[in-house]
Amino acid sequence: MTERLLLRGGTIVGVDAGAPDVPHADLLIENGSIAHIGHGVAVAPDTEVIDASSMLVLPGLIDTHRHTWQTALRHRGACWSLGEYFNALFLDVGPRIRPEDVYASTSFAALAALDSGITTLLDWSHVQNSPAHADAAIDALTEAGLRAVFGHGRPRTKPGPGIDPQTQPHPADLRRIRRERLSSDDALVTLAMAADGPDFSARDVAAADFTTARELGLRITTHVAAGDPSSDNRSIEWMHAAGLLGSDLTLVHAAAATDEALRLLADRGVTVSVSPQIELVMEGLGTPIVGRMLAAGITPSLSVDAETSASSDMFTQMRMAYAAYRALPAGGVSVPTVTARDVLGWATIEGARATGLNRRTGSLAVGKDADIVLVRATDSNLFPVSTPANAVVTAAHPGNVDTVLVKGRVRKRGGRLLADLDGARRRLAASQAFLLGEEGDARRSRAVGRAVRGTAGWRVGRMENGYNG
Repeated sequence: MTERLLLRGGTIVGVDAGAPDVPHADLLIENGSIAHIGHGVAVAPDTEVIDASSMLVLPGLIDTHRHTWQTALRHRGACWSLGEYFNALFLDVGPRIRPEDVYASTSFAALAALDSGITTLLDWSHVQNSPAHADAAIDALTEAGLRAVFGHGRPRTKPGPGIDPQTQPHPADLRRIRRERLSSDDALVTLAMAADGPDFSARDVAAADFTTARELGLRITTHVAAGDPSSDNRSIEWMHAAGLLGSDLTLVHAAAATDEALRLLADRGVTVSVSPQIELVMEGLGTPIVGRMLAAGITPSLSVDAETSASSDMFTQMRMAYAAYRALPAGGVSVPTVTARDVLGWATIEGARATGLNRRTGSLAVGKDADIVLVRATDSNLFPVSTPANAVVTAAHPGNVDTVLVKGRVRKRGGRLLADLDGARRRLAASQAFLLGEEGDARRSRAVGRAVRGTAGWRVGRMENGYNG
């Protein structure tokens, strides 16, 4: 039996190139896919109808890089430097975290994402201390009901005085997950490699890891070139020379990339995930270089990164990215004009491209999966809406999100998330109590005391560990 749902009378906001806004439009969903967009659409009697006449109808928002395992420690690192973040999360919490902690944090992060209109999330899960940790993350993402890419990363099992370069290959458990848990690329939850290299591993290890991912048919996402553009980081140039760049690769941050490196990325179809809020506030990470990226021919996607230091919603990230583009210098290069609609595209269709899902989601087009968000245009912070994309990017917030659908299934309705949030809160509170107990506080104080502070110190640490370009 065909399942039908009609969104009646909303304003459809276009994000594909040249796609217009369509006011007073009907959007028909059949079996989870967008079947028709038009006016006065006639439907069968058994079709469920949602009144969207006071709504902006958006593609689901897409977060292309978030460390959900850190959700229990939300907001604790608002003033941390990059070195302090590394020491607190990797050297203190990471070695102690249990599978149930991963489940609690990942589950709550996924539900909060849905609540704020994020329908696709790339979970950059670099805390795979055991197969049970990976299974807990996958279970949490699957049960939450959003579209997710599980980025399988490294374990955090060895506390020590600093962040050492990785000399071992990516954990072999990736092959088990690909074979037994996430074998289908058409499922709602899919698999990617969250790779360490080349900035956090030896270069021969980085090359071998990339080869493994590609043998398994997986996309790759990796943190590269943190810091400011005056740094000596030449990781991207090395990746180019080693033949590792490709359209299946997403780099995170890349704030220290040279203009030539950015052109190499554009030539090879590499996508870049920018985390504008945390890049603006965390010392040592570098500032958003969206202007230089656009000048080089790269259109960024957007991400939250770490909820220890950033808001969990994409409305904040869009506003921060737009402000960074307007306020930060682009190094003397000619920068294309950017509109709020462009920024909305970074959070939707460009996010779909960066996760390899643009044929399935990211825009409202017939044949794509119905990943859709309804935003109340009559709310006091938005009404009256004159230009929908401008309203969304400059003024909307998660409280305006009325309804969320993932592949045609309603996950939030009438402003209420259809999930057991109370149970998720209890699990997360218990996890936080464990991770922030008295013993954990003492360990964390010692770890932060060892922290490498500031951009210059982080560059020196990288060079001492073999990361000198």
